[in-house]
Amino acid sequence: MRMSRRQFMRGVTATMGAAFYADQAMSEDKRPSEHWMPAEWEPHERTLMQFVPPQNWPARDYPDTAREWATVANAAAEFEPVSIAVRPQDRTLAGRLLSRAIDIVEMPLNDGWSRDSGPIFVHDGRGERRIRGFTFNGWSEKFPPYDADAKVKWRFADRFGWPIDPIKFVLEGGAISVDGEGTLLTTEECLLHPTRNPGFGKAAQETLLKRKLGVEKIIWLGKGISPDPITNGHVDGLCVFVAAGTVLLQTTEDRNDENYAITRDTKRRLRGERDAKGRSLEIIELPLQDDVLHINLYICNGGVIVPTADDPRQDDAPMAILREIFPDRQVDGVTDRVIAGGGGGVHCITQQVPA
Repeated sequence: MRMSRRQFMRGVTATMGAAFYADQAMSEDKRPSEHWMPAEWEPHERTLMQFVPPQNWPARDYPDTAREWATVANAAAEFEPVSIAVRPQDRTLAGRLLSRAIDIVEMPLNDGWSRDSGPIFVHDGRGERRIRGFTFNGWSEKFPPYDADAKVKWRFADRFGWPIDPIKFVLEGGAISVDGEGTLLTTEECLLHPTRNPGFGKAAQETLLKRKLGVEKIIWLGKGISPDPITNGHVDGLCVFVAAGTVLLQTTEDRNDENYAITRDTKRRLRGERDAKGRSLEIIELPLQDDVLHINLYICNGGVIVPTADDPRQDDAPMAILREIFPDRQVDGVTDRVIAGGGGGVHCITQQVPA
């Protein structure tokens, strides 16, 4: 009889430091530096999230927004432990919607985009994990106030005893994708935007990111998927690593869509690059849909959680591709039409803690 995801997760937790980690993680000789950012598909200790407060959402949409946030948290909890930050005044609602298995951490919040305001971790392969405390400023101060979200990583660090290194450089987790073997993807539109880090040119940013994230090769892409009035071109809506040497890329055949030129330029750049190990990149194309970015998925222990439009005409083809890419993981779709309408997806509201 097929085991449940919760049974699977108990087995993973029991063997996290031994066989499961040995199967999933890379050998030491592939590591780029003393501390590096592991790939998302490597084993997690837990997922971190932030339960969305109501203030940045239309009142008529908020009940659906809260339910979609909780659905993602509950889906992740079927694969691995989840800790979610919740404002004290939202605890009753969160308690009704969230699985009892989820750890609720009370703290002030402005919004729920944990990928961007939550911690970014590096580790050394011997058990030490550190948070790189990059600055969060509300996507170039577009959505004040953001003072509470700017402190989320520090509050999680205090709660769990994780060391954190303050870095006076604006960077959100959705702006980068790493393969855990020394290669990082990002976009010029985002990292070189004039309102983010004035005075930091491309060379200076490369030096900082290589030092802080333990990468050796940065692949600069052009623009992110459009429209994107919030993040200025986060890479996790355009293309992401799904394995070492393999990139998943949103594409469209609609020449009237401005994303046709954007995704073609991205594909051209990727074809002209090699990763930190000297490999040419395998590019897997994912058809771009109208209502949701299926690429904004989250890879967790034994599973992949995919944003869906709850419409077979939009979901069936991307989901079939993703199940081929991840044959050893359970690929589950969760409806996130409201989250997508707010400018994000499943990946944007989750953040992994490496094992």
